[in-house]
Amino acid sequence: MITFQHENLSKVKEELKPLLHEHWALVALNQDKIKLNPDWKEYARLDAAGVLRIFTARDEGELVGYLVMFINKSLHYKDHFFASHDVIYVKPDKRAGATGYKLLKYVEDYCKDCGVSLMTLNTKVHIPFDNLLTSNGYDLIERCYTKYIGK
Repeated sequence: MITFQHENLSKVKEELKPLLHEHWALVALNQDKIKLNPDWKEYARLDAAGVLRIFTARDEGELVGYLVMFINKSLHYKDHFFASHDVIYVKPDKRAGATGYKLLKYVEDYCKDCGVSLMTLNTKVHIPFDNLLTSNGYDLIERCYTKYIGK
């Protein structure tokens, strides 16, 4: 049975590492130029500041998915807290049974309880999950373009 929970970085960091790499290998563009190299010190600082929230999906204790959010007071709308997504991933073999949907709903409920007004999630165009978001009331409000200009 898959369970969903909020966990601290210090508890899940080592378990996250292989899953993050699996996720990166599946979705990241420019992998030959931009290597996965998380800034764990900054993540720890944000976790200690209460900004970082890590939500996990576990199957019999095994980490099978995550949704990482940053919850901040909005700089544009100071009366509101916004939750912005960092990464979301569910192992492909664990997606049956609406695992992604249930993880998203768990995070929504958590954020509501924390006084969040607006949640923002980004999707990859080449690996979309737009149907999950739009069927759950999310609006497409922006498009984001990237261009590799590094060395």
